[in-house]
Amino acid sequence: MRLFTVDAFTDTAFQGNPAAVCLLDTPVTEHWMQSVATEMNLSETAFLLGDSLRWFTPAVEVTLCGHATLATAHILYSTGAADGQLEFNTASGTLTVNRRPDGMITMDFPAKEVTPAEAPPGLEKALGATPVRVGKSQLDLLVELESEEAVSRLTPDITALNAVDARGIIVTAPGTETDFVSRFFAPRVGVPEDPVTGSAHCALAPYWSARFGRPSLVGAQLSARGGLVHVTHAGDRVHLAGRAVTMMSGTLHIS
Repeated sequence: MRLFTVDAFTDTAFQGNPAAVCLLDTPVTEHWMQSVATEMNLSETAFLLGDSLRWFTPAVEVTLCGHATLATAHILYSTGAADGQLEFNTASGTLTVNRRPDGMITMDFPAKEVTPAEAPPGLEKALGATPVRVGKSQLDLLVELESEEAVSRLTPDITALNAVDARGIIVTAPGTETDFVSRFFAPRVGVPEDPVTGSAHCALAPYWSARFGRPSLVGAQLSARGGLVHVTHAGDRVHLAGRAVTMMSGTLHIS
């Protein structure tokens, strides 16, 4: 089986979010996919069989992943295995992907609207920062801080964040060089901090689009690796666009 690693949401090697992509020849068990994802030890490993796409962290299967979808599409386009529009059948429905003339890949994802919420007990102490606003999407808790600097300098208590009842915690603020910035912590699914999180931007896009009064924005995720996500909020959908770089390709051998 062909196996690749890809840096997603970047055009520069060793930046963005690394994902593994496994192109399956035949059906395999969920246990097998989880074992490969644990072995790869990246925030996500994508498994593609025909048009069926699934994503696994080192610990669990997830229902939506942006950067591993981008990585999968990038591999199909760059190897010549596909051209034109792609459709992936996933746990979050059919996801449509297109490659633009400038080489950027655009993904059509479900929007995750954010509703106001009370800060869970212990959140402020775990983050080490005082929220300006707190909201909750279908998947994650969203915490707005006062500034980009406040997001950048966060050193949260990851063990304490694990007690928060959400897939992950999105921390965000208005940007200085981009429209908004964010970081994403998901210890509950085996990812202490994710470098660049496409699925989190399904919530960030409608949240900041409403604040700025326009649909198209650019977000920067301020992890150590960093990356850019171009977003367009379109009703109940979000279009996420980015670039990717193939880092490694090979064959998966299991004796």
